Amino acid sequence: MKYIDFVAKIDSPVFTRQEIKLLSLKVFDWQLSLWKKSGYILKIRNGVYAFSGRLKEISGEELAQKIYSPSYLSYEKALSYYGFIPEMVYAFTLATPKTTRTFDNKFGRFIYHNIKKNLFFGYVQIKEGNEPYLVADPQKALIDFLYLKKSKIKNKEDVLSFRFNWKEIKKKVDIGKLKKYLELFNNKKLGEIMKIFFEAGDFNA
Repeated sequence: MKYIDFVAKIDSPVFTRQEIKLLSLKVFDWQLSLWKKSGYILKIRNGVYAFSGRLKEISGEELAQKIYSPSYLSYEKALSYYGFIPEMVYAFTLATPKTTRTFDNKFGRFIYHNIKKNLFFGYVQIKEGNEPYLVADPQKALIDFLYLKKSKIKNKEDVLSFRFNWKEIKKKVDIGKLKKYLELFNNKKLGEIMKIFFEAGDFNA
């Protein structure tokens, strides 16, 4: 298949080798290598490519699931998205039932933390730009983060060190759903941390 014909068949600025197969396009590995050397496409990672002339259309959020799937944005990136922490988060942090991995490319650093398959839930689809992407809902973003940091949390001061925006958390988090998620995690240490979290945020006030 000629490059001009290939471009006409792909709508997104990012594509994968798997998508080429699903579309039954006759594109060989040597052609992808040639197009890469010619500057037509950019290799993001093995099996994931982007059209060089459309890089400005690509967001890291959309790219994240293409790089390593299944996965959804969570932890610091999701907390920042909801305004729960004050810091700007430049790395893309995600949850995945696959092996923990980190990828660095032109679009930034993508950090994938392993979670158990039965904990891969609590995300929503965001439709922006060219393709939708998945992000943890407010409750799951919080509990994923606290679960990840559980070995570092021993008291109220440790929770306060994260500088949570309690006003935004109380406005956006469904406490009933958060407690339901906690039950599904079924982790004693996390349960103790959540008690400290509620005390630190003065949720009974």
